[in-house]
Amino acid sequence: MTEVRFRHAEPADYRPIICVINDWWGGRQMAVMLPKLFFVHFRPTSFVAEHDGNIVGFLIGFVSQTSPDEAYLHFVGVHPAWRARGLGRALYERFFTKVAALGCHSVRCATSPVNIGSIAFHRRMGFAIEDSERRAGDVPVAVDYDGPSEDRVLFCKSLDPESPCGHEA
Repeated sequence: MTEVRFRHAEPADYRPIICVINDWWGGRQMAVMLPKLFFVHFRPTSFVAEHDGNIVGFLIGFVSQTSPDEAYLHFVGVHPAWRARGLGRALYERFFTKVAALGCHSVRCATSPVNIGSIAFHRRMGFAIEDSERRAGDVPVAVDYDGPSEDRVLFCKSLDPESPCGHEA
């Protein structure tokens, strides 16, 4: 990954990312889920990956104010041409290292049940899916988690074997 430069996200990154985000998700309308405030207020725990001056990936995450020993991954994107090259893993590992240094013992995140690639990626990264009575196929789903008909698959990853994922999100 030497050809990729990693740095913290900056407010100026918002526009170039928001202009491509729906395309990176195959036309799904995702831009509304990523307001500029994340690029302003969560810079120390958010990252951008660049190649030849172009953004090829990003990760927006933060430490929970409610549970300071937990971090949350809000949004992660990798340019379609850069997928399956280890870029997503590299972004996640930077985040894990940063939040562990800040005292976090676990990381939580969520994805849509239709995002099969994301579910598989999180499983490969060592995330456990939080159990639920409702299922989409064989995957537990939190019904209406982000509003009516906005079901989500909830994940948790322990960064510390002594502190497994605990309470539900």
